[in-house]
Amino acid sequence: MTFLSYYLHWSRREVMNLPHLERRRWCREVSAVNEKISGPSKQNKIEFR
Repeated sequence: MTFLSYYLHWSRREVMNLPHLERRRWCREVSAVNEKISGPSKQNKIEFR
């Protein structure tokens, strides 16, 4: 929840109104964008499946 709120500037209510699988999909999308921008970091990598 915090991850999406931080990166997408969504409120807690907006994030919680998403179905669980959709929240996970958004986490993968944001992570992919961050990796493209900053390059792969094996040290701090968070995987969302």
